[in-house]
Amino acid sequence: MAQGLSHITFIVRNLERMTQIVMQVLGGRQVYDSGEETFSLSRERFFMVGDAWIAVMEGDPVRERSYNHIAFKVSDADLPRAEQAIRDLGLEVLSPRSRVEGEGQSIYFYDDDNHLLELHSGTLEQRLDRYAQGR
Repeated sequence: MAQGLSHITFIVRNLERMTQIVMQVLGGRQVYDSGEETFSLSRERFFMVGDAWIAVMEGDPVRERSYNHIAFKVSDADLPRAEQAIRDLGLEVLSPRSRVEGEGQSIYFYDDDNHLLELHSGTLEQRLDRYAQGR
């Protein structure tokens, strides 16, 4: 039985560019760089974002965009700084989806390789409590 999340892997064309995104937008810390060696399928870098292990590997990214996404927890106070970092990197910020009051705030953006990332300030408990109230 699964005990939780081990890691998230993103396949990207450019390790340097994704390093900028992980460090500047997500506040990640790089903990490994394979350099020219390949222990797995290709060159790779590992980051810690909070308690999450993020692996970034060179390769052919997904071709089409979708709503499949990874959401990273942030505070409401950090959202403006994060949005500015996203825009400074020239990334596409999506219009917010409609929400009901009390489920937290989000910023959705695509990286250069069609991965949809979300910065979200709410928790599961807040969302469930709000949904239990109905419209």
